Formats: sequence, C-alpha cells, structure tokens
Amino acid sequence: MSSVPSATTREAVLSRHRPGPDILPSSCVSIRESARVPLQAGQVRVRNEFMQIAAVMADLMSEDPGLPMPAYSLNEPLWGAAVGTVSESSADLPVGTVVQHMSGWQEECVDQAAAFYPVPVEYLPGREYVLNQGVTAYHGMVDIAGVREGDVVFVSGAAGGVGSLAGQIAKARGAAKVIGSAGSAGKVRYLVDGLGFDAGINYKDSSVQEQLAHLAPEGIDVFFDTVGGDQFEVAVQAAAPGARFALCGALAGQIDGGNEGSPRLDLMTAIVKQLVIRPFSTHHTPEQLAAWGSHYGQWLAEGKIVFPHTIIDGGLEAAPDALDGLLQGRYRGNVLIRLHP
Repeated sequence: MSSVPSATTREAVLSRHRPGPDILPSSCVSIRESARVPLQAGQVRVRNEFMQIAAVMADLMSEDPGLPMPAYSLNEPLWGAAVGTVSESSADLPVGTVVQHMSGWQEECVDQAAAFYPVPVEYLPGREYVLNQGVTAYHGMVDIAGVREGDVVFVSGAAGGVGSLAGQIAKARGAAKVIGSAGSAGKVRYLVDGLGFDAGINYKDSSVQEQLAHLAPEGIDVFFDTVGGDQFEVAVQAAAPGARFALCGALAGQIDGGNEGSPRLDLMTAIVKQLVIRPFSTHHTPEQLAAWGSHYGQWLAEGKIVFPHTIIDGGLEAAPDALDGLLQGRYRGNVLIRLHP
C-alpha cells in the first residue's frame, strides 16, 4: 500500500437545518476542505466521479424529516449515491475497481471495503448509468401498482428521475397506454419522442382533468404519483374501477410550502370505485435491487428503455444549485454531477 500524501479534499456539509420548504436547499449547504486521512486496515479510498441528486435530499436537511432514513447531521458531510474508482486499498478490493456507494457529496471518501459495491460497468454504456432511480420506479410500478398487460397508466412528474423510468417500465411490462405529465411543452415532447410514452400532458397550460378524459376515456388503471396535490385529486376522478395508485412523492409541496403536496381524497369516489391507494418508500433491499438489476441491463440492450439523465459539470460546487434546480423542474430525468473531468 502506498503512503497517502499530506493534502486535502473537499466535501459538502449541512451548515444549517432547512427551516421550511420555501427555503432553497443550497442555502443550507457549505463546501469545505478536509484533511485526507490515512487508511486503516480493511479500508479503501475511492475517487468519486459522478454523484446523484434526488429530491429527497432537500427533505433530509430538515431537523425532523419524518422519513424512514437518517436525516443529515449539522456540520457533517451529506450522503447520497455515487460511483467512483478505488484509488488506494488496504483491503481485498483492488485499486482500479469501479464501485457504487452512498458517500456522495465528497470528492473522495474512505470507508470499510464492505461499504462499496463493485459494479460491472463493462456491460453499461457508461459508469454514470449505475446512478439511476430504477429501483424505486420498478418497486412502485411492479410491486406496489402491479402494472400488467393492457393497463392504461398515468405517471405524474414523468420527466423526473423516477417518473421517466416508471413510465418506461410500464411499457416494457405491456401497458396498453402510458400517459405522463410534465411542466413544459419541451418536456412533454421528450416523454413521447425520447422515452416512448404514448401521450403527455403539460399541466401548466392545460387541464389535466380534461386531457385525461380525452386520452383515457375508459379511465386509468394505474396512477404512479410523484407530485401529489391537484394531480392526485384529478387522478381519483379519472380512475377506472379498481385502479391501483402507487404514491411515491409529493413534489408539489417540496419547494414552495403550503398544502400543495397534501391533496384531498374524495373518499366517496374512492369507495365507489374501490380504488387501491398505496403510499410506499423504497429501502433498496437485496430483493428490490435484484429485481431491478435483473431487467435493467437487458431492457437497455433490447432498446425497451433508455436511461434519461442530465449530467451537470462544475464539480462539487455545482451540486447545491443543482438540487435547487431539480425541485424547480429545470432538468429532465436523473440529475448527475460530474465531480471530476
């Protein structure tokens, strides 16, 4: 094992708790330098190359986010999915191994070798393809909503990291029609021309209720919801009898506060239609990882899905603003930060 030079690296830390959804996450994050530490027995050092930005990161900045995952701690590095290369090792994990892990928001990280998962990047178009939100999309669409052949599916927030994959998964599973909502005409075109959705709705300049009545006159069978708010309420009215709802997120209330992410449920309509409404979270269990992994590479190779993503250059400094932009709808697909050129 070679000696570690005396030098520093950089990391993003939580400088204050996010006081409310109307506060931009970037105002709560600071970039600092830290000393590079020598390795202990069984540890490896990883040079991070790409990190993933996800909407839940904004919630984890709250003092008590009420989520089934640990909140970020003050003056400690943030965490999140990343992919990088082992640059130094005092374990059985060789230098040069490409690994995925949860110590993003750092230019490099040191941990026990068991915290890093080697990934077969030779079977993917690029190592950034590892950082997708397909586990959540697959679990919600398949395990929670039970999508099947012939279904008419509506996905809210369909241009985002989870929604863009959820709609493609529904098509790959044999859905008869997949409709997605997005916040601009360009994103709607992207859903149809780039991702293979059958139709798209620009919720900012047209009535989602009227569009669903036109596009799905017999009703929707599956609703995959990442937004909440008005779109959930409309989906209840547009649902076919026995429709299955998978509630994944509430983006409508994550940036500007209020109760936009907490829709009203028309209980009588839900009862009459016998709707199945299931909120869910994804814990990335071995079973969930294996279920998505067994389909992801194959569907990519067969052309049944694409990996929708936006790569942002600028290194670690670009990450806080990118999280703001994600919540504000600036990007398409999964948002990735290139940490090193």
